[in-house]
Amino acid sequence: MALIAPRIRDLHLIGLRNHAETHIAADEALFVVLTGPNGAGKTAVLEAVSLLAPGRGLRAASLSEMAMRSGDGGFAVRAGVALERGVPPVAIATGTTSASPERRQLRVNGAPAALTALPEWLSVLWLTPAMDRIFEDAPAARRRLLDRLTLALAPAHGAHAARFEAAMRERLRLLTGDRPADPGWLDAVEDQAARHGAEVAAARARTVALLDRALARAADPAFPAARVALSGPEWQEEGALRQALAAARGRDAAAGRATCGPHRTDLAVTLSATGVPAGRASTGEQKALLAGLVLAHAALVAEARGRVPLLLFDEVAAHLDAARRRALLERIAALGGQCWLTGQEEAPFSDLPAAAVRTRLSGGRVVEAA
Repeated sequence: MALIAPRIRDLHLIGLRNHAETHIAADEALFVVLTGPNGAGKTAVLEAVSLLAPGRGLRAASLSEMAMRSGDGGFAVRAGVALERGVPPVAIATGTTSASPERRQLRVNGAPAALTALPEWLSVLWLTPAMDRIFEDAPAARRRLLDRLTLALAPAHGAHAARFEAAMRERLRLLTGDRPADPGWLDAVEDQAARHGAEVAAARARTVALLDRALARAADPAFPAARVALSGPEWQEEGALRQALAAARGRDAAAGRATCGPHRTDLAVTLSATGVPAGRASTGEQKALLAGLVLAHAALVAEARGRVPLLLFDEVAAHLDAARRRALLERIAALGGQCWLTGQEEAPFSDLPAAAVRTRLSGGRVVEAA
């Protein structure tokens, strides 16, 4: 099967963060390099690209936070995306309005579309400085990473996760209300939570199993060999999850939170050679582990879905030595998918293994493009 490698031809940001109106001509290049000082708006451009996938983007910010005039205006991201040679590009536009600052809308080729349809055209994976301590952070950060990885392989995962979370919120509201919850209604809510929770758990388990094998196949000396696994109960059996939720009602009412379910699962990452948890590795090793994990997953998505994901690497030079940085760029070039890179200076990207578009930003504006 021939791989499809979507590439952005041009990108418009309107009213997003510090970008009043910015146009970047990516020209379907393999590498798009964004440079400039802190506060130039480089990460905001990557955030805009990340919004071409479902979810809240690489910063996981609220939509009103993304707007240039927070709480008093909308924003727009428009991209022309080339899918295959000889096929007209797809026009994707997403954003908010001042009337609905927390409701993201999507139009594809001018027609309204559901956000859940975005994976039909694009998968987007990213690595940002905020993720540098993910192996040491609370489990919630690793679950968010796991769900992004899962969504790239199983587009329906997002809908199941949203419905599970909604059912669990309703369950907690019933358990902690002023009056005793109606048993029949509580049964129905837990039935919904168990049904969607089991789907969430099963999709995560499949992703972790596939990713663990992909990491073993990658075997790149530039990146520490790693193993991934789920930690804690996996809750893939709907009946078992339903029984556990029913049994935990009293405990959860007293605690004011749900004490069992897939929302408590953790992603365990260890160094293959020693079995040492990734959180105990050096800062440089952790960054290299993350980069290797994202690359292995990108190759897995391409193999499984026949579509190479877009890659976003924010300040990628931080904590990666020259040899690892070169290996990273060569692996990206071998994948063949478009990659957007940011850095304060051009030097780390002076010897890219393929043609690149280079754009320098300052104060939310393009000051130089080549």
